Amino acid sequence: MQYGEASKGRGTGTNPHNRFQSQRSEIDSAELAAWSEVHDEAYQKHPQTEYIQQSCQSIVSKNNSPDIPFTYSINPYQGCEHGCVYCYARPSHEYLDLSLGLDFETKIYCKTNAAEKLRIFLDQRNYRCETIAIGGNTDPYQPSERSLKITRNLLSVMVETKHPVTLITKSNLILRDIDLLRELAFQDLVKVMISVTTMDVKLKNILEPRAASPKARLKTIETLRREGIPVGAMVAPVIPGINDPEIEDIVTQCANAGALNAGYILLRLPHQLKELYENWLQQHYPLRKEKALNLLRECRNGELYQSDFRTRQSGVGPFARLIEQRFSIAAKRNGLNLRRDSPLRTDLFTPPGASRQIDLFSL
Repeated sequence: MQYGEASKGRGTGTNPHNRFQSQRSEIDSAELAAWSEVHDEAYQKHPQTEYIQQSCQSIVSKNNSPDIPFTYSINPYQGCEHGCVYCYARPSHEYLDLSLGLDFETKIYCKTNAAEKLRIFLDQRNYRCETIAIGGNTDPYQPSERSLKITRNLLSVMVETKHPVTLITKSNLILRDIDLLRELAFQDLVKVMISVTTMDVKLKNILEPRAASPKARLKTIETLRREGIPVGAMVAPVIPGINDPEIEDIVTQCANAGALNAGYILLRLPHQLKELYENWLQQHYPLRKEKALNLLRECRNGELYQSDFRTRQSGVGPFARLIEQRFSIAAKRNGLNLRRDSPLRTDLFTPPGASRQIDLFSL
């Protein structure tokens, strides 16, 4: 593994070995020193983000995991510039022959033909309308979305076809699309979840360096609710020994901002993400490192991660049950999760081809 301290604005300075590659590369200190003499030191300290525009073959993924509450999902971007060190999507970059470390947050694949591929998917003769989730892996409103507008174009297709959609994001950039969200909400076609991990700005800056501030996320919840858009909060991940003391405060502040419901997910560390997290703890919380790791092991049957669908979201054991109890009490105290959400409407759906025919007949 190539260890390194994260530069400002990055979740990690490390590029762990790709588990699919048979050869490992090690840095030779003398070679590195020679390389450093002829390269810009500022660039080394502040690696640039590369946006790779990609024409995808398909854009809608089908989910077969029983613990995920949706069948179809869309991720407009692969990789995420927010740089959240804990992100369980990081290992997906290894399928691109890249690392789940710094590569994940500096080499962003942007699926620029996503809206076109969504139209093709929705136009299938045998397609039965089901809610599609946008942003299940990587954030659909990360910085590159500001100019590329891939997510906005997807939402435009949803508006056109009257198709139900859910979104999850950490970004206040979602407010740019308030016009489309308002139109969807008017027809019971949209729900939004805002991910809120901490109220501590210092912790946010090292945990999620390029994500919106806690204050901005609360303001986003408030604005969405005021505009009539159903919005909830996702406390994810709950990190034992790091942010779990904040559970009650996060739930309360999100409820006060207007969240209608809330959920949580326990920290998940698949594959080499475990090593990345340990490195992060060593850099930022060396005195808390062993306690934090032991608490997580307590929730994972002695391991740092277990992939069992029945328990991977919430964990097992006394500490995991304590987290669940604390969250449930906090939610109930703040009037959240008292009723089951009503499903979004699917009866209004009009396939893209049909909607174009209607437009032609109306001329």
